[in-house]
Amino acid sequence: MAIRMIVTDLDGTLLNGSFQISPENKEALQEAAAKGVLVTLATGRMYRSALPYALELGLNAPIITYNGAVVKSTGGEVLFASYLETAAAKAVLQYCFQRSWYVQLYQGGDLYYAAATAAALAYEQSAGIKGLAVGLAGMLARATAVPKLLAVAPDPLRTDAMVAELAAAFPGKIAVMKSSPLYIEVIAPGVSKAAAMLSLAAGHGIRADEIMALGDSNNDLSMLRAAGLGIAMGNAAESVKQIADAVTTDCEAGGVAAAVRRYVL
Repeated sequence: MAIRMIVTDLDGTLLNGSFQISPENKEALQEAAAKGVLVTLATGRMYRSALPYALELGLNAPIITYNGAVVKSTGGEVLFASYLETAAAKAVLQYCFQRSWYVQLYQGGDLYYAAATAAALAYEQSAGIKGLAVGLAGMLARATAVPKLLAVAPDPLRTDAMVAELAAAFPGKIAVMKSSPLYIEVIAPGVSKAAAMLSLAAGHGIRADEIMALGDSNNDLSMLRAAGLGIAMGNAAESVKQIADAVTTDCEAGGVAAAVRRYVL
């Protein structure tokens, strides 16, 4: 079956370690788009952080952000949004505060954290976004219309345990997953990259078996399973490689371009 849609994650997939799109990745995706393939991004990043990459590629498709919680056009039109329940967002924030876990909040396209810690500054640098320190009370006051919370583990060896602990503490209230060795994503139940991807595809008359999805981390598992062709990066977590239909080269070696040229062009 011919591929009519390509959906790629950003960090660890389309982007290299310098958070840049390599020339070969850009060229391959633009060539696919020129041939009529719908090309888009699906990322845990906030819209404001993902948009520059979509514009660099010249994409005219909506982009999937906050792990599927918000889908917006490159012109800023909101096509879909799903937020954490306010009570659940507040409860997760308080749970993290009580355990001295770093957690940040997204609201209205902006980033907030309690204090400008090393974790906050590291995130700002990688995302190219400045956040605002608002204290614990300020975080709780902004716990409405929140597409995502992000907790950061102090050590990669603790991340999986923190994911499991949060999931057990709030069953049915949140969806929680690891998106990098340190990052823990908290979104509303039912929200996923896969759900957003399939909805976007359906709106363009594209079937699941006509989609190629590429990713490297646990928050990509749903879309790799749902796509007709799920591609894991060479640098992907083993859990991702195990469910993928194929494995390409890593993000430093133009793995997205290699997959596009092998399976699409």
